[in-house]
Amino acid sequence: MAKIYPFKAVRPSKETLQNFSSKSYKSYTEKELKETLSKNPASFLSIINIKKNASFAVEKSKRYKLVREKYEEFITSKILIKDTLSAFYIYETTQDNGRIFCGVIATASVEDYDTNVIKKHEATISKRENTFKDYLQTVQFNAAPVLLTYTDSSLLETHIKIAKLNSTTVNSWSTENETHKLWSVENHEDIQHIQDGFKTIPSLYIADGHHRSASSALLAREKKAIHKSPINASFNRFLAFLIPESQLKIYDYNRVVKDLNGLSSSAFLEKVSLVFELKNKGKAPYKSLKTHDISMYIEGVFYSLSLRESNQNNSSAIDQLDAYILQTHLLEPILGVTNVRTNKRIGYVHGANSLEQIKSSVDCGDYAVGFGLFPVQTKELMVIADSNAVMPPKSTYIYPKLRSGITIYEL
Repeated sequence: MAKIYPFKAVRPSKETLQNFSSKSYKSYTEKELKETLSKNPASFLSIINIKKNASFAVEKSKRYKLVREKYEEFITSKILIKDTLSAFYIYETTQDNGRIFCGVIATASVEDYDTNVIKKHEATISKRENTFKDYLQTVQFNAAPVLLTYTDSSLLETHIKIAKLNSTTVNSWSTENETHKLWSVENHEDIQHIQDGFKTIPSLYIADGHHRSASSALLAREKKAIHKSPINASFNRFLAFLIPESQLKIYDYNRVVKDLNGLSSSAFLEKVSLVFELKNKGKAPYKSLKTHDISMYIEGVFYSLSLRESNQNNSSAIDQLDAYILQTHLLEPILGVTNVRTNKRIGYVHGANSLEQIKSSVDCGDYAVGFGLFPVQTKELMVIADSNAVMPPKSTYIYPKLRSGITIYEL
């Protein structure tokens, strides 16, 4: 039974709404960051721009304090305003290709995270967990929601549609290639119906935000150990955006490797052919059309790879995942790529023209070989999470990519 809660969001004023939210901080180039901050000084990006606020020689705790001070400055100057009533927020974003994502912004339960009602498919790194936990401890807000998905529910869909109709507050704005709408759901009956609808959902699945949710859980455990706080304390929850599985879009996440681990191309292909059936697909970019069909590009030729039957293992969901098959049968044993999180010989490519990017990077000599994978399906993700298995890093590239600062949850 999934538990979600309304909250009093801190949101941009109507005057600053259009330009306030931001993409992930790391997604900006130095040039983009400078231009965006210059055009929109009253934006969420200005709050978290610690490169401008402090030298990186200053210890992290002091930089985090500057983020908190900037946040308080925005509150004082009314750039940010806190809602007076607790609410759910229905958020809808439409891409320029017409694809719509619509779900509920709420706070999710750390208890659900700890008891595996909220399920994971990705391993987290303790150093990153602790870093973000320390950040949350100081800044005292969540501004980037964890993306959660769930099995489609006609009951919930109906409640959400009714809540949108009943909402008196609707904000809309546009950014780059997307338009955005936000409904504030303050009506008690609508809130109750949405909460009750989620109580019929047995599990939620983290689609994006494993480290953010893990850090929130870590902070809650530490605070409970010190203060023996009640279960409804604000830090026992974290900001989340919940969408049904049918709306989740998972794109392919592909690999390129700098060298052939000392092998000639002919020796490499021979080793690969012992494990996989190889089919020459010619010089034009070949995109995998189904699971267990891996695209490979080397020396001007695309190949289709399918694991030989003698090597197949169908005993678990993770054994059937293409990223896992590629890692365990080729990248590690043949190319010597072991720790894919830290190995600098491997790179990752995603996007609509990822096969063209792979071809270009191999042709110019930056990489020796590239691999294209069929996108992971949402049901695969759920089955793997249900089995408590862990996907290899960079197995999924998931949309929607949520902007920060649309609603802020104060801890």
